Amino acid sequence: MEEKFVDINGIKIFTRIKGTGTPFLILHGWGASSDSWLKVQEILARNFRVFVLDLPGFGKSGLPLRPWDVQDYMEFVLDFLEVHNIKHCYLLGHSFGGRISIKLSAQFPDSVIKLILIDSAGTRPAKSNFFKRILSSTASFASIFSFLPGFQLFRRFFYRFIIRSTDYLKVMGVMKETFLKVISEDLTFYLEKIKSGTMIIWGEKDKITPIKDGRFIHSKIPNSKLIILPCGHSPHLEIPEDLSKNILDFLNKNGD
Repeated sequence: MEEKFVDINGIKIFTRIKGTGTPFLILHGWGASSDSWLKVQEILARNFRVFVLDLPGFGKSGLPLRPWDVQDYMEFVLDFLEVHNIKHCYLLGHSFGGRISIKLSAQFPDSVIKLILIDSAGTRPAKSNFFKRILSSTASFASIFSFLPGFQLFRRFFYRFIIRSTDYLKVMGVMKETFLKVISEDLTFYLEKIKSGTMIIWGEKDKITPIKDGRFIHSKIPNSKLIILPCGHSPHLEIPEDLSKNILDFLNKNGD
């Protein structure tokens, strides 16, 4: 296993690389890092040259220099591929990493051989997305009153029980605004533009991105396949061997 830091546009990025063959890039979820993909990387590296990085703001990598949105992260991944002289690759995105993967696959189809989305975030029915945008806007506006007594208690209640996310409470500095930018974007528009063969994997017990999101994504992406596994939001941690087998079976059946 090769571990190294590379400088991409002034940000130090930690990367793990293992295996030989066609490049296979894994993008982790929000609050995670390359550490959570060690087992899956080990298995996939028997067939591919597997790259797993800590995205800016996570793990051992540096912070974005300003608040980023999904487009910024996607452009960063393109720069990462260029630095490593990767013209096209297999692309896997989990949760937040799925957001980036959806945009990249839709906007730069020649860069993606096959796409694998695992419990991906970023798309919901229009009504849910509208509600989420309203909540995010409300949260940004409410921060004006942060000087008032009891604001921190109100904020924790708002994110835990109204938005139903504690991720915002765990981040600091530039990543707070980044989080709000990321969750406010609806990526449904991009799904029908994905031309790569796509496998969608979902945990049937996922309470973070419910299984209806997986079915919705499957209905929108042409030439996609949906597989439901007996786990929660993180099959790479809960059942890494089963997840890896499904990935390899999908690629083998498609001549890869």
